Amino acid sequence: MKQNFTVKQFDESHINEVIHINWTCLPEHYTKYFILKINQRFPKAFFVALVDNNVVGYIMCRIETGLSSIKKFSIARKGHIISIAVIPNYRRMGIGEALISKILEVSLPTYKAEECFLEVRPSNEEALYLYRKFGFEQMKIINRYYRDGESAYIMALNLQN
Repeated sequence: MKQNFTVKQFDESHINEVIHINWTCLPEHYTKYFILKINQRFPKAFFVALVDNNVVGYIMCRIETGLSSIKKFSIARKGHIISIAVIPNYRRMGIGEALISKILEVSLPTYKAEECFLEVRPSNEEALYLYRKFGFEQMKIINRYYRDGESAYIMALNLQN
């Protein structure tokens, strides 16, 4: 069943729903304090997807300056997708794609990011497909990155093309 959804900027009234989605959908759990701190520092890089005024997905980012994930031996301003999740019953509706689009087209240009990166489990084939669809490329592997011992791919996208 196809449902309409909207994407809007996160506000503190969404916090409990975001925490619920994070704890339900992902093995990496963030505290209320952490989520609110990210929003406080980078309010234009945190969005929620709503169906009938209920939060069904979110994307949370921060901006960092550090070694480029793409260009060797250079410093870059980078958007870091910390977390993205969509409730299982609302997947395959374009919500994840809409959330990433909002970050790439609105947030990261606002913060003057030169590239975007994220960590993803090699076993998360749906996420890998989605990120590759946007042009993210696997840059390296970090062994035993996650608490359960699974490795992470670092994927990055050059925003200056």
